[in-house]
Amino acid sequence: MIFLLHSHAEKLHNATKDGKDLSLENKTLTNAFWELVQKHPEELIIWRDKTVDLQLGDDFTTTFTHELIMASYAVENQFIPDQIGYIDQLPFVNPNYKVVYPTWRMSTDIGGIYGKTALKFRELFKLIKNFGYLVNSIAKTGQQNGLLCYSSPHLVMNRQSSKIEFNAGEQMLFSFVSQHYKKEWLGVLFFCLWRYENMFPLLSLMKGLNKKSWLKKNLLLPIGDIQQKYKPVEHCTIDVIIPTFFRAEHVKNLLSDLSKQSKLPNSVIIVEQDPNPESKSQLDFLTEEWPFEIIHHFIHKAGACYARNLAMKSVTADYIFFADDDIRIKSDLLEKALLEINRLGVGCINLNSLQPGEQSIFHTIKQWGAFGSGTSVVNSDYALSCRFSEIFEHGYGEDADFGMKLREAGCDIIYHPGIVIKHLKAPVGGFRKKPVLAWEKDYPKPKPSPTVMVLAKRYYTTRQMKGFKVSLYLKYFKNQKNKNPFTYLSDMETNWKKSEEWAERLTNK
Repeated sequence: MIFLLHSHAEKLHNATKDGKDLSLENKTLTNAFWELVQKHPEELIIWRDKTVDLQLGDDFTTTFTHELIMASYAVENQFIPDQIGYIDQLPFVNPNYKVVYPTWRMSTDIGGIYGKTALKFRELFKLIKNFGYLVNSIAKTGQQNGLLCYSSPHLVMNRQSSKIEFNAGEQMLFSFVSQHYKKEWLGVLFFCLWRYENMFPLLSLMKGLNKKSWLKKNLLLPIGDIQQKYKPVEHCTIDVIIPTFFRAEHVKNLLSDLSKQSKLPNSVIIVEQDPNPESKSQLDFLTEEWPFEIIHHFIHKAGACYARNLAMKSVTADYIFFADDDIRIKSDLLEKALLEINRLGVGCINLNSLQPGEQSIFHTIKQWGAFGSGTSVVNSDYALSCRFSEIFEHGYGEDADFGMKLREAGCDIIYHPGIVIKHLKAPVGGFRKKPVLAWEKDYPKPKPSPTVMVLAKRYYTTRQMKGFKVSLYLKYFKNQKNKNPFTYLSDMETNWKKSEEWAERLTNK
């Protein structure tokens, strides 16, 4: 392990290994960083700001469990300011500093990356002179290419101070957005700073427009090759949760697939729903011989959130496979999922769900900003500490809400393109065949959907909320008939307030 010591991410002090100074040819911080990763590719390179009052954690191996992890922790300083929320509403932008949380926002206070991993970015970023800009560029680009990036409180003994300083100024923020996002977000950022913060950063906008984009840079990071010590699959147990609604034939097919798994589940927990109190179960095949325990709940209430919460009460295994009732899976899916979730050292993987004839869009294992409640394998310790909120019942947002709860509990969510589920999207039954909701009969109609508004109010920062509103207004303007900007803004403001009213009703209910 090598320590690279600096002051305020500007002045290089020295580099040490095993308590001894290393000789450096380069005298600037970024050049010294590149020199170290080139000369010591097998070493973990830790940067540390000597001016920050921090106590090092006593075991960095709890954070850097393999070579494709990059992590930092903001004790006093964060580089990219919170204004980034105006143009980015993904979960990675607003980390929970109390837990290990997936984020590309890197602090220069304390952080690290393996030399060989950093070398993958040298050719692309070798001209960057600002160290904070450099480590954030590596993380932002790397996260889309398989680099797992975290805020990790395990790096220090003390915790974040009550007041965080932001190192990147206005011009650097515009440059970063220009190079790591689509150019049109520069306009949104400019508008939000003018509208909400009484700023008029025209020069920063113009300079940002001239910056070279790194948005679509693809790097070959060997995430498929990383290895670490993990619990053998034969020692792991898994339960399967299947909520179902008038899809008996599909449930039987899925049970058949599960019975052929190379790694059999301990239990399959089925919640069958039929709102008719006089009805009887359609799943008569459950009494047949199956190579696992079947726990069957037959209830006269419809709702995916309620059904999954009920099912989780019966879970006893190490992991849960949250499954839709209309999927087909290969015989090695559960075994592969457990192997990968342990190999990557994460709490959840989101499997690649494809409809018949559909092709994969994303081809890299990477941190995921979403969550699939019918396509995920989750560590039970995390999953059972959360609940599906029934506020979202029959609406949209329950997946995203549960995913946020997992992250807030310290569980990262990884998308895995190599483990594929065939999703039939069966036309009969299903939770999307829902009753007409009360707000759908209201006029004017709320925009966005009230359940989406609940989600935004629950997890977005103030700036993310304002940015969400601006981008939503722009998106809707392109897709509706009223092209008069003044009357359109008036109508949208009415629709937005209506959505807020319904969101408050749902939350209070």
